[in-house]
Amino acid sequence: MNAPYDGDRGQGSGGNPAGQVPPPHQPAPEPRPQDPYVQDAYAPDPFQAQDLSAQDPVAEALYDRSAHPPPAPGTYPQQQPLYQQPPSPDYAPDPRVWAQTPPPEPEGPTRHLPYGDAAGTTEFTGIDDLVTRAGDEAPEPDAFAHLFRDQQAAGRPAPAPEPVPAPPPAPKKPAGRASGLLKSSAVMAAGTLVSRLTGFVRSLVITAALGAALLGDTFTVAYTLPTMIYILTVGGGLNSVFVPQLVRAMKNDEDGGEAYANRLLTLVMVALGAIVVGAVFAAPLLIQLMSDTIAGDPAANSVAVTFARYCLPTIFFMGIHVVMGQILNARGKFGAMMWTPVLNNIVMITTFGLFIWVYGTSAESQMGVQTIPPEGVRLLGIGTLLGLVVQALAMIPYLRETGFRFRPRFDWKGHGLGKTVKLAKWTVLFVLANQAGVLVVTQLATAAGAASGKQGAGFIAYTNAQLIWGMPQAIITVSVMAALLPRISRAAHDDDPGAVRDDISQGLRNSAVAIVPVSFAFLALGVPMSTLLFASTGQEAARGMGFILMAFGLGLIPYSVQYVVLRGFYAYEDTRTPFYNTVIVAVVNAGASALCYALLPAQWAVVGMGASYGLAYAVGVGVAWRRLKTRLGGDLDGSHVMRTYARLSMASVPAAIAGGAAAFGVMTALGSGAGGSLVALVAGGAVLMGVFLVAAKRMRIEELNAMVGMVRGRLGR
Repeated sequence: MNAPYDGDRGQGSGGNPAGQVPPPHQPAPEPRPQDPYVQDAYAPDPFQAQDLSAQDPVAEALYDRSAHPPPAPGTYPQQQPLYQQPPSPDYAPDPRVWAQTPPPEPEGPTRHLPYGDAAGTTEFTGIDDLVTRAGDEAPEPDAFAHLFRDQQAAGRPAPAPEPVPAPPPAPKKPAGRASGLLKSSAVMAAGTLVSRLTGFVRSLVITAALGAALLGDTFTVAYTLPTMIYILTVGGGLNSVFVPQLVRAMKNDEDGGEAYANRLLTLVMVALGAIVVGAVFAAPLLIQLMSDTIAGDPAANSVAVTFARYCLPTIFFMGIHVVMGQILNARGKFGAMMWTPVLNNIVMITTFGLFIWVYGTSAESQMGVQTIPPEGVRLLGIGTLLGLVVQALAMIPYLRETGFRFRPRFDWKGHGLGKTVKLAKWTVLFVLANQAGVLVVTQLATAAGAASGKQGAGFIAYTNAQLIWGMPQAIITVSVMAALLPRISRAAHDDDPGAVRDDISQGLRNSAVAIVPVSFAFLALGVPMSTLLFASTGQEAARGMGFILMAFGLGLIPYSVQYVVLRGFYAYEDTRTPFYNTVIVAVVNAGASALCYALLPAQWAVVGMGASYGLAYAVGVGVAWRRLKTRLGGDLDGSHVMRTYARLSMASVPAAIAGGAAAFGVMTALGSGAGGSLVALVAGGAVLMGVFLVAAKRMRIEELNAMVGMVRGRLGR
């Protein structure tokens, strides 16, 4: 039996099997309208024949049809039906490429968007986004753009990734002001220490070659003369005035102060050359000015004038060395100026060593001003000059390392040198007053040595003891202030008296940690030091120098303080106050030395002059301290500084007593020879240092504790 006919089955493909036709005796059903949301769902793009730019009203308004005409109708290539598998590639996928390269875009309107934008890199943004982000910055580049670049070459392996550089090390924590100061001071202290040690050896060799009598005094006067002339003419200004000027030129000038430094160096070379020529011709007068005792002896005067004419050209190289060193200091390089004098000492040690090798020591040859051969004088003179030449030329590589190139410049007018010379005027007067006192001491010391008739009681003994005494000052105080002076100058230029006060206080307290105990050590151990160092000259001369060193001892404290305080005036370009202060010091020194020469026996006159030197600086410190305190607004951190010096002195007194007693006991038992002096110095120094450290620890001196902690940290303990 046939099933009844269902009209719905005749509609669509589901109701009428393929290939079947409705019976002819039945009429065909009317087609039902298709769903408008379903029709053409799988058809190609219905808008393919339209202009792409016309789909967006904004793009339509901005589209320049004359520059980019749309393609003609009917020229669009047929697109592939959607939702079908892409054709299989002719090659296997590359396993080294994580994503296969997509096929290139077909040629057509999609390749030519408005304004020539590339289809692969165009960022489509809606109108809402454009309004929202109108005031924002430009978008950052696509972070995944490298993926597109890696797939540009179809079928080719991706290039090997570039090695990623190691991350830079973390920046070191900037050191504090005290740490930077200590580092710079340590470099200079090391150089100065080596320089002073080689200077000791030089003095030992000179004394061994020429003795501690009139011949030694003759060479010492001739060797000291160039230094005095240099300081009297330009040395004082170069050492104190030109550093602040160089710092200001580096800070304010466009070239970093290089032109100013070239003008200064050229000016100094011309001035020193003229001074050398005049001094060589005036050598006899200069010797007489230094010592009437030597000038009154024809043989001694002849030797002294010959020595002086070999030594006086060193004035030129002295000045060149100082100017180069100050340029390096202003650029933050402090070591060269302290290390290059070692070369001078080495040359002089070699020269006097050759003299001893040829003629023997003074004790062996008994050589005097009447018997020294001209060849020997010529050897010593040439060696002395050569040492300063090498010292000056050794600065050139350090300057080139900083980028400085010397070019002579004679355009001195209108570039600030006049102001510098005006400031240096008072500094010249300062050193003139200072050297006036030195001239008085030189005259009196040479006269006292000749009158005593003993070795170790004249000018060479005075200078040798002063050389030992000044070593801590040069190693510690000068090094600290050489690193501190540019910083004080900047603070003064910025009108920051608080920073100037803090830096000066720091310099005083840091240097006092070593200066105070060393000054007491000179007082307690001066004799064994000298008898050990100058044993070749005989016990009489060595003990005489030891007593002079003891007299110098405690004067090291005010001498060091005076040096630091005067740098505060130089930072403010005040050279007049240091001049007046030095006049006071020179007058006190000359007057006290004259009293010692008049009242004391000739053998002890020079010992009294050593004590007068410290007394003069004690008076000068009191005057300078009050003036600088007023300059800084009535505050110089005096209570803090005085407390540090008082505690260090209280710790040094029992240490000096114990150390001196130990040294005296050892020398009484073993004698005053080189061996006994060495044992006495070691034993006395160990006792002195031990007692001082124990006492200072109990007093809780913070500067000493900080220094000990720093040393332990450096040693890794």
